[in-house]
Parts: sequence; structure tokens; C-alpha cells
Amino acid sequence: MTVTRSILLFVLAAVAEIGGAWLIWQGIREHRGWLFIGAGVVALGLYGFVATLQPDAEFGRILAAYGGVFVAGSLIWGMVVDGFRPDRWDVIGALICLVGVAVIMYMPRALEG
Repeated sequence: MTVTRSILLFVLAAVAEIGGAWLIWQGIREHRGWLFIGAGVVALGLYGFVATLQPDAEFGRILAAYGGVFVAGSLIWGMVVDGFRPDRWDVIGALICLVGVAVIMYMPRALEG
């Protein structure tokens, strides 16, 4: 259950961070205004909160692993929301990142101390 919870938290964090960044992008670059920008700031704040709910207590490990989730999630966001079509190198790169996430977060570790 811990791995499932962790994966769900990574997905929720990705939606909050990528969605927040997208909202700010829309507000500034697409001239959609302060409401979009404000909603983006709130979403980015939620991302920071969600990251603290991960079962692992190591900040560096969580953020390093989340980087891989962010790469894959950003491509998916672009496909769903903006009609972006990744090429095979985008897909291969995202898969490599997700393998990195699995290694960082879910491989057995020796007990220390």
C-alpha cells in the first residue's frame, strides 16, 4: 500500500505543479489575466504541500524522484491539454526518467545506523 500511496501522491503533485505552471503560463503568455496567475500560484503551493505527504522522509530523494515524474507528466499534460504530440525520443526519455523514479524510490535499501 505504501508504494501505491506514493505513486498516487506523485501523480497528485504532478497535476498541481504542472497545472500551476500551465495556469501561470496562460495568464502571462496567453494574456488570460490575474485569475489564471493566482490560481497557478495556489496550485504550486498545493504541490509543495503534497510533496510533504510522501512516506519517505528524505527531501532530496523525494524531489529527485519527482523530477522524473515531472518530465513524463509534462509530456502527458501537453498531449491532453495542448494537443502536443511527443516523438519517440520524448517517449524514450520519459520512460528512462520513470525507470529512474522507480530506482530512486522503490528499490530495497540496507538499514543504516
